[in-house]
Amino acid sequence: MAPVDRSIKIMAKPEHFQGTFLAMGSPCEVLSKTNNESLARDLAAAIANEAWRIEDKFSRYLPDNIVDQINRSNGETIQVDDETANLLDFAHSLHQMSNGQFDITSGVLRKAWVFDGGDKTPDPTLVQSILENVGWNKITWDRPNLTLQPGMQIDLGGIGKEYAVDKAAGMAAEFSNAPVLLNYGGDIVATGDSDDSKGWQVGIEALDTSIRKADRVIRLSQGAIATSGDARRFVLRDGIRYGHILDPTTGWPVENAPRSITVAADTCTQAGMLATLAMLHGADAERFLEAQDIQFWCQR
Repeated sequence: MAPVDRSIKIMAKPEHFQGTFLAMGSPCEVLSKTNNESLARDLAAAIANEAWRIEDKFSRYLPDNIVDQINRSNGETIQVDDETANLLDFAHSLHQMSNGQFDITSGVLRKAWVFDGGDKTPDPTLVQSILENVGWNKITWDRPNLTLQPGMQIDLGGIGKEYAVDKAAGMAAEFSNAPVLLNYGGDIVATGDSDDSKGWQVGIEALDTSIRKADRVIRLSQGAIATSGDARRFVLRDGIRYGHILDPTTGWPVENAPRSITVAADTCTQAGMLATLAMLHGADAERFLEAQDIQFWCQR
């Protein structure tokens, strides 16, 4: 396994300090409006270490963590800690809210799908065989005890990054009263801003990522935004673009889903949840979001 880059870089900007690091497969930023470099460094280090802790604990790619223990359980019951139980409770709630469309057991479908921008789609028989190991309803969850059927796995990637951003926001608020913006690969939280400021300037990425241009720029003083879309993870075959949001009942990408959905909410967890649930509604994504009475931006 290649060595993991766990360095933190600090750069002074005209009105803030910018801390950058890599976590959960994404570039991450900590922007702090302070003239105290020592504070900015300590804050960035604390937040990066928390992000790495969450990644080490919940990444499906790392051995010997709680997710790996669950995925290798082979039908045996695993007792989990409170933090893991809280995430499983949240995943259960999302499964119920989405009528089974949000399902953390559907990660095993990565054995069939590789969303690398290529043109390879899987053999339908392979997808169908993997579906036998998909279905939260096949799991026994009696907090704190979790039992998966042999061959089943869980993947917390659909909620882990937003959870990490919200945890970092809480840490930042306790650390100092300096306004902070956190950006974990497009999942963003602002902890507040000074009275004389217009807020942080945040760009919503254009669908064509090669031009590195924002489709829209918004001001964010407090709260969160999260984006779900296929800008980087897709398959393009015979003129058809297959996004990476999969329908766990079919094993195939959700049909007629928007290319990108960005949602504003009080927390990143809430924003990410609504963006993902909207994607799972496919052609009815906008109607679903309008019914939530929230601010959103949709690109098709």
